[in-house]
Amino acid sequence: MKAAVLYSGGKDSSFVAVMLKRLGLDVELYTANFGVYDSFIPASKSAEALGFNHNVLRMDKDILKVTCERILEDGFPNEGIKYIHAQTVETLAETHDIIADGTRRDDRTPKLNINQIKSLEDRKQVQYINLDSFGHRSVKLITENLFEISKERSNRDNSSDFEVEIRTMIDEMGGNSLDIFPEHYQTRVIGYKK
Repeated sequence: MKAAVLYSGGKDSSFVAVMLKRLGLDVELYTANFGVYDSFIPASKSAEALGFNHNVLRMDKDILKVTCERILEDGFPNEGIKYIHAQTVETLAETHDIIADGTRRDDRTPKLNINQIKSLEDRKQVQYINLDSFGHRSVKLITENLFEISKERSNRDNSSDFEVEIRTMIDEMGGNSLDIFPEHYQTRVIGYKK
């Protein structure tokens, strides 16, 4: 069976991809891109280092625009990122039977709630897999023993999550993305531990 993993190049989505591969699934990694910035490049490098096929999931730029409008209206990113994540998962569910991502139990966003997951699985006849039974510390313990991980100040050239194109579009719309997303550090998987 084939599984599509929504992939950022980070330790959570890398962990779920490796786990599914070890279960014998044919795993393909997908990074969403809305045509504003080539944010998929770091994820592509991480996928290659782990031996996975990586695909760019070309998404409608209007989804990104709606996301940015919500974030600017709220002054906070959570609801907008939940929206863009749900739209991306729905898009993958159009062409795949198994959809996975690296969302954990203690994530606030992006995150599908249990009703959204049940609805997705029933409407699309898919299986949705995430790391909901794992907390941050558990994932950290596992991934630090499994992967070589880089940690850098977040910027648009070392990350492949939704935030990169959201920041770019918010700035293009006349907003200031630093008001919404404070500076932080980004981790990215660069290979397996030797």
